[in-house]
Amino acid sequence: MRFVGLIGFFVILGIAYAISTDRKAIRGKTVFWGLLLQFVTAVAVLKGEPIAEALSFLGPGLGRGVGVAIVIAIFLVAPWLARLMPAKKVVVWSSFGALLAITFLRFNLLAFLFETLKEIVNKLIGYTTEGATFVFGQLGASTNNTGFIFAFQVLPTIIFIASIFAVLYYVGVMQLVVKFFAKIMTRFMGASGAESTSVAASIFMGQTEAPLTIRPFLPTMTNSELMTIMTAGMAHISGGIMAAYVMVAKVDVIHLLTAVIMTAPGAIMMAKIIVPETEKPETGGDVEVVVPKQDVNIIDAAGRGAIEGLHLALNVGGMLIAFIALVALVNGVFGWAHSLVEMASVRLIDPFGSLFAAILPIFPSSLDVLLGVIFRPVAWAMGVPWSESALVGNLLGTRMVLNEFVAFVKLGPIADQLSPRAFVITTYALWGFANFSSIAIQIGGIGALAPTRRHDLARLGLRAMLAGTLANFLTATIAGMLL
Repeated sequence: MRFVGLIGFFVILGIAYAISTDRKAIRGKTVFWGLLLQFVTAVAVLKGEPIAEALSFLGPGLGRGVGVAIVIAIFLVAPWLARLMPAKKVVVWSSFGALLAITFLRFNLLAFLFETLKEIVNKLIGYTTEGATFVFGQLGASTNNTGFIFAFQVLPTIIFIASIFAVLYYVGVMQLVVKFFAKIMTRFMGASGAESTSVAASIFMGQTEAPLTIRPFLPTMTNSELMTIMTAGMAHISGGIMAAYVMVAKVDVIHLLTAVIMTAPGAIMMAKIIVPETEKPETGGDVEVVVPKQDVNIIDAAGRGAIEGLHLALNVGGMLIAFIALVALVNGVFGWAHSLVEMASVRLIDPFGSLFAAILPIFPSSLDVLLGVIFRPVAWAMGVPWSESALVGNLLGTRMVLNEFVAFVKLGPIADQLSPRAFVITTYALWGFANFSSIAIQIGGIGALAPTRRHDLARLGLRAMLAGTLANFLTATIAGMLL
């Protein structure tokens, strides 16, 4: 199946190249670093343990605490030494960069970081239960006599996580994280400061909230920059609902976090392949990361976050009620039409009866079957076994036609029908807001921040959705090749 994943890898890149607006303007550096950063992240997490064992001769018997100390020392010493020897700044940064990479691999620090974050997310889910139980009684408890109730056990998690993120933004923690990722995107992939900042913010914020970090630059951005911002929004989800996916689909937080990091360079790469930069960005060098503060203190931030989380939770709940009901309606129509074809094949005399009998096996009995058939080759190309590709193809189609939350909700009940490898590939592939409704969301949300660019946003909408989808599929394919 790794060989099949290699086919999918080249097919995905080939599709992006085929729909590019200017193939000659595609920068090899952007593609190279986009792929390299994705592969390095995937290898460091998915193959971290065997690599650490292979490098154990570098300081045998040393624990992860030593590795953490080395990393801290590098971040303290490297900037100082680069300022002290400006003529050899490149040599200094290259040397410390190599040492940092070796340290991370030797002590498997990226996997360790993700394991730590996984424990934090699980604890946050547990803390949410305390608040939900107080408000809803035993209905909000993780274990109760009535079983799993989405409204009382999942939606409160969205409210609490949104409140936590608001506090983290108020105290400045998230700004530092966003600035770190923005620096990486600017330095390695050649992206402008504004688009790098927005992409980094998209890792944690929603597709209409992340552009707030670069609001002053939106009216004068190039089309390629707008494409990157829209693609990053399509390819990511907001951090506030990550825990909800863990609860409804039982996915591993480590894989979600890996998808977060891998998708950022992948989104930039896809955007720059499909709409390459042919103009001169205003922020071609760097830009200061500014996330506007809306609160007077931590309590105010927690309260605002809770209110925003409540709105998001209500939107998610209402969306699921409407979309799942619409899917049931469409399935009913398909089933009714299928039964008519079946009836015609039985009651009509030849040649019409034989004709309907021949049509019956290929006539879809539900929307799930139709989406499964359409996206089955896509799932297979990403490395999913053919026997499971129909199930995964249905989820991929659901994600594009409806949204990723509905797809994740459907993933939970069928998890035991998928092999561990197929389940992980599906987790990566479903990550992201890339669906048809997001085009309208971005035109409305980003267009409100820069009204003069609304027409450009509309022209780029479908391409951005395709670019975000391809970025997620490429991430899933790379992960599948390494599993």
